[in-house]
Amino acid sequence: MSNSPVTISKEKMESIINADCHDPFSILGMHPLEEEKGVCVRVFIPTAKKIKVIDRYNSQNSWLMNKVEERGFFELTLPGKDFFAYFLEIEEEEGIRVTADPYSFLPFFSEFDLHLFNEGTYHFAYERLGAHLIEVGGIKGVYFSVWAPNARRVSVVGDFNRWDGRIHQMRVLGSSGIWEIFVPQAEEGAKYKFEIKTQEGNLLLKADPYAFFSELRPATASIVYNLSPFPWKDEEWMEKRKSQNLLSSSWSIYEVHLGSWKRGKDNSFLNYRDLAHQLVAYVKEMGFTHIELLPIAEHPFDASWGYQVTGYFAPTSRFGTPEDFQYFVDYCHQEGIGVILDWVIAHFPKDAHGLGRFDGTALYEHLDPRRGEHPHWGSYIFNYGRNEVRTFLISNAFYWFKEYHIDALRVDAVASMLYLDYGRNEGDWIPNPYGGKENLEAISFLHYLHENIYHYFPGIATIAEESTAWPGVTLPPYLGGLGFLFKWNMGWMNDFLTYISKDPVYRKHHHQNLTFPLLYAFSENFILPISHDEVVHGKRNLIDKMPGDWWQKFANVRLSFATMFGYPGKKLLFMGTEFGQWREWNHDEELDWFLLGYETHRQLQRLIKDLNHLYTTEKSLFELDYSWQGFEWIDCNDADNSVISFMRKSKNPGDFLVFVSNFTPVPRFNYRIGVPREGFYQEILNTDSEIYGGSNLGNWGGVWTESIPAHGRSFSLNLTLPPLGSLIFKWRGAPGILNREDKL
Repeated sequence: MSNSPVTISKEKMESIINADCHDPFSILGMHPLEEEKGVCVRVFIPTAKKIKVIDRYNSQNSWLMNKVEERGFFELTLPGKDFFAYFLEIEEEEGIRVTADPYSFLPFFSEFDLHLFNEGTYHFAYERLGAHLIEVGGIKGVYFSVWAPNARRVSVVGDFNRWDGRIHQMRVLGSSGIWEIFVPQAEEGAKYKFEIKTQEGNLLLKADPYAFFSELRPATASIVYNLSPFPWKDEEWMEKRKSQNLLSSSWSIYEVHLGSWKRGKDNSFLNYRDLAHQLVAYVKEMGFTHIELLPIAEHPFDASWGYQVTGYFAPTSRFGTPEDFQYFVDYCHQEGIGVILDWVIAHFPKDAHGLGRFDGTALYEHLDPRRGEHPHWGSYIFNYGRNEVRTFLISNAFYWFKEYHIDALRVDAVASMLYLDYGRNEGDWIPNPYGGKENLEAISFLHYLHENIYHYFPGIATIAEESTAWPGVTLPPYLGGLGFLFKWNMGWMNDFLTYISKDPVYRKHHHQNLTFPLLYAFSENFILPISHDEVVHGKRNLIDKMPGDWWQKFANVRLSFATMFGYPGKKLLFMGTEFGQWREWNHDEELDWFLLGYETHRQLQRLIKDLNHLYTTEKSLFELDYSWQGFEWIDCNDADNSVISFMRKSKNPGDFLVFVSNFTPVPRFNYRIGVPREGFYQEILNTDSEIYGGSNLGNWGGVWTESIPAHGRSFSLNLTLPPLGSLIFKWRGAPGILNREDKL
């Protein structure tokens, strides 16, 4: 140890040695001498035996530093010397290494960046915050930054510093709450976390909120990842997306949990690239237009299905790297398939390495559990009114659209965001300033998100899973709405599943379940979902909900799907329902694909293929999806027979379909319905066809009208309705255009 005089106080030196310094850059690195011209260099490396300072541009100039404290504090004073660029030659037990001094670099955030971040308007904050591989003045390394405004000290720890929080103590940038440091020679693939000392002196080890990649659970470290430009090949899709009218387009969505759609050998996960090829081939064969993925953002607990997110910017490492996931999306687009992600911003888990109490205080959440916790989920609620939290969430949405070309975000549990009393008893929630139960901060956040995101990314969509009657969910903010483009129709789903699961003998008493959803069908832009939530937790899978024997169960499912595809709104089916999986979904195992070895399951699957083909080719099923002009009841009042009939119409008056559904196992002969035009109505789909496993009762390919008035119309059809069957007819022309001898 040198006897040279030390230029700083013992207290400051101890604050560095004990990793208790709020501003380590004011001590470490190169500084001017206070009482004379010259500079001093201070370095703290506990494992160093010797350290030399080497002039970066003249390596002949080098100086051995004084070890002024046995625990690893070194200092060098150079009277008369001006500031210069330098390297450190460090001798340790393992050998000698040469590196730049982390404390010799200036801040990387601009004042404007900091202003936008603290204002809540930094839309691409992930481009600065987190870990970024950069090069500064020819020096390669990783730039780390994190928001922890109430911390006493923050360090980045990882593979590059033996996970020692004393080595890379970070600097805080003014009053922004952002801490940063550039670590020379740190490389891609390095695991890291942030070590945070709270004001009480407790040490927290936190994963990076903005990390692009994370360890595979149960490990929880973040991983330095270079999100370099991906060689996208989906230019045609992306260009077409900008001008597409989504409301007047067909969306048949296949909802998928990647971890259990299919598994590899020994029940292992498939890679995103393998999934891309296998899943897209299947989706195209089945005729779906979009894949919706249950949350793929990093999450520690498989059984949460991804709904307990800890890594909002990291595609889960269960299935590969971020580049692998980019490949997945790119391949989907090249094959004409859209990609929707579930986005969980209603809550986040309390895992120790996650966002909760991030710097020892309620940072991303509210402190008061009456505002900050979901009692039934055991998770924290985002503080939507805090600007930096808004920055985090908005930049996360922008991230998925920009870096991964995602087509839509489906926002989970929107109702829990909107209502302060959601899931709470009286007295367990705090009213808003006006005494109401509406979460004004969450509403403001959604307004701001939607006012900006459609501007940056034309052609994308946001989808609300919102289970209440909140008005204007899919209206734009300037009209007083929340700004979503679509909303899941949870009311239809609950009413329809309740109805179809009843024994047919009782269905006439619940006929309103079929008809009531049409009273509000055009109040929002709806998606009709048969989702993952309906095939778990004792609810049973769709086919197992059905009453009756084996044949009737399959007939009921076929009837349900055809009726669903006829109702207004986009369509969504959870994986496995399309071929009649019996047992409830198990996230730990792949679907029961062996069932396709049985003819009845293959026949059901064929029906879904044909329905999807019909849905995506018949404009009457989607062109006027969100207008009353696209739907018309023929008869909604035949409760005694449990039969409904309606029309779906396109903009072309002569292009329409007629749907008739019989919800009893009793065939109906000579059943008459009124139709708007004279001529031939081709039976283009019959769920009772033998190709779908039915009894093959129907109308011999079509029916000519009779001049017998019915249902307020001059012409009518005399039909045979199959048991538990649905029929779809297409008008092919009047007698003067098409006569009875023409073959169809």
